[in-house]
Amino acid sequence: MTGTKEPPDALVPLTRWFRGLIEPAPGAAREPGIERAAAVARELLAGDAHAVVLHGDIHHANVLDFDGRWRAIDPKGLIGHRAFDYANIFCNPDTATAIANFPRRLAIVSEHSGIDRQGLRAWLTAWCALSASWTEESGGTPWTAQAILAEFG
Repeated sequence: MTGTKEPPDALVPLTRWFRGLIEPAPGAAREPGIERAAAVARELLAGDAHAVVLHGDIHHANVLDFDGRWRAIDPKGLIGHRAFDYANIFCNPDTATAIANFPRRLAIVSEHSGIDRQGLRAWLTAWCALSASWTEESGGTPWTAQAILAEFG
């Protein structure tokens, strides 16, 4: 080894995190947009050879400023493609802002992360579909992820 450690066994692989989306219950009826995004997720997860440790829930409320020392809280302990950790920030702070700033945010995050726009957008589509499917399953109210999926997915 070259100074790196193996990730802890307790980390959840994205294939397990996405299981409900990519392996729906038999006979489950879902919107066509969710089905298309599930196909994108299957493709991304099948080609995810460079897994890294992920926070899993990065957004405005989970990054705190302690007198200039930034801390990410409430990690989900995932392992997978690094583009996944950028997805949730596209839904914040609210739907109107997220939709209006989507193209600009996509360009900025792509440039600064070094992840190509098409790949980043694919991970955003997959994440939004996962979030939308969780919302449907729980009977929750549609929110920003569904709006982004409908507009840009």
